[in-house]
Amino acid sequence: MSDATPDLDRLRYPIGRFHPPAVPLSPETRQRLIDEIAAAPAALREAVEGLSEAELDTPYRPGGWTVRQVVHHVPDSHLNSYVRFKLATTEDHPTIRTYEEGAWAELADAREAPIGWSLDLLDALHARWTGWLRTLGTDDWTRTLEHPEIGTLTLDQLLALYAWHGRHHVAHITSLREPSPA
Repeated sequence: MSDATPDLDRLRYPIGRFHPPAVPLSPETRQRLIDEIAAAPAALREAVEGLSEAELDTPYRPGGWTVRQVVHHVPDSHLNSYVRFKLATTEDHPTIRTYEEGAWAELADAREAPIGWSLDLLDALHARWTGWLRTLGTDDWTRTLEHPEIGTLTLDQLLALYAWHGRHHVAHITSLREPSPA
C-alpha cells in the first residue's frame, strides 16, 4: 500500500467514514441529528463565503469534484433523502430509487451554475424537511425502506446518514482552506 492512500482517504473522508449507529436512537440523539441537518445550509454557506470563481472550480481532492459540484450535489442528495423519508412514512417498506450522483455532478448545472441557486434551494429544503422531521412520533423512526444497494434502513439510520453527509461535504470545502501539512 502506498503512503498516498491514507492521505487520499483523509481527503475523501475528512470527518471519517459514516458508521451507522445502533438503533433505535434516543429522542435526544434524534433531536441533535435534526439540529445538525438544520444547520447544514448555514455551514455550507459559511464554507464557500468569499471563494472566487476559480476557487469554486477547484477540486477538493485529486480526481474529486470541484467545490461548485459539491455545493450543487448537497441539495441533489438531500432532495432525494427528503423524498425517501416521505416514502418511508407513507408506504409500507418501499423500495427507493437510487440515482447516479456522479452523472448528476457532470451535468451543466452542477459544473457551471451559480452556487447561490443551490444554497437557496438547500435553505428552503432543510427548513421544510427539519420542520417536518420534528413532528415525527417515536414509532415513525422505526419505519423502513429498502435501498437496492444497501438493504433495509430505518428512518433513524437515514437521519444519522444525512446529518453526517452534510458535515462530510462541508468539511471537503473547509479542508481546502486549511494550511497543508509541511
